[in-house]
Parts: sequence; structure tokens; C-alpha cells
Amino acid sequence: MSKNGLILLTPTSVTAAGSGSSATINANGSVSFSTANSISLNGVFSADYDNYRIVVRHTAAGGNSTLKFRMRASGTDNTTASSYTTQYLYVSTTTVSGFRQATTQGELNRYGNVETGFIVDFYGPYLAQPTALRSVTVSLDNTIATPVIYDCAATHNQSTAYDGFSFYTGTTSATLSGRVAVYGMRK
Repeated sequence: MSKNGLILLTPTSVTAAGSGSSATINANGSVSFSTANSISLNGVFSADYDNYRIVVRHTAAGGNSTLKFRMRASGTDNTTASSYTTQYLYVSTTTVSGFRQATTQGELNRYGNVETGFIVDFYGPYLAQPTALRSVTVSLDNTIATPVIYDCAATHNQSTAYDGFSFYTGTTSATLSGRVAVYGMRK
């Protein structure tokens, strides 16, 4: 095993949803996706690691909204009512706003028709305990060329061992294209 702190992992399978969408596992283990409403990665969390870092670069087309996520086990998303709680801060120009919600999915970032990059740290997704995560996004505002920060903390209260996750636009009118890589953090 490599002595580096982060180990790039290869999903056992990936799926993309949406008209004309695609998702492909690259030779190094990252996943490229195109014109997708949702992307699901299976078999990335295991007993080999407790914590994980996900790195995503994407552009969106067809709308502005928040990128959602769900935990996934054996190819099925968990949709338990009010099991995901998200707390976030959104910073654009000199405006700072915050929000909290509990629903059937969590939030990762805010997207628009611009290039967006973000990282997500998952804490204990494969352990039979509630999962926590932290997501930090930097992108450009849709209307002006200024950086936007979207900072999310989220929990999923189900004590389930998850082997994957899905992220999605939450609307059929918006699609994502880009690349995602999952890294295990050495214990």
C-alpha cells in the first residue's frame, strides 16, 4: 500500500441519469461524467479506510440550484425522511447568508452555468454509525466575475455502512459535466 496520505480509489461501478448522460471510470480510477442529472458511485467506501476526500470539478447547464447528495448501499440511495441535516454558509460579494434544513437528502454546493470546484470530506461512511461530512465550494457568481464560497456541514443519522454515494442537480432541467475522484485517507 502506498505511504501517501490520500489513496485514489476506483469505484466498482458508476451510473449516470438524464437524457444523453454518461459516466465513465477512467484508467486511474477517477470518473468523468457528462450531461447528467445525477451521478452514482458504488463500491468506493470500504473497511480499508474510515474517512474519505472527494474532489469534484464540474460545469452545469440549464439552471441554478444546490447540488444534493445521498448515501448509497448495495446500489440503492438512502431516502429516509429527515435523516440528512445540512447547515451552510453562502458568501457572494459582501453578502453572507446561512441556512439549515433536515430532509431526504443533504446539500453539497450551489451551482450555476459556470465552472465549479469543490471538495467533500466524508467521516465514517462505511462504519455502522451516523455519517458526517464537510463540503467547501469555490465558483464564480453567475452574473458577475467574483468568487463565491459555499461551505456546508452535513450529517446523516442512519447507523448504516454505506459503500457509495450519489450527487444530483435536483431538477431535470439542469445537467452536470465534469470529473470526480474519491480518495481514502490512510488510518
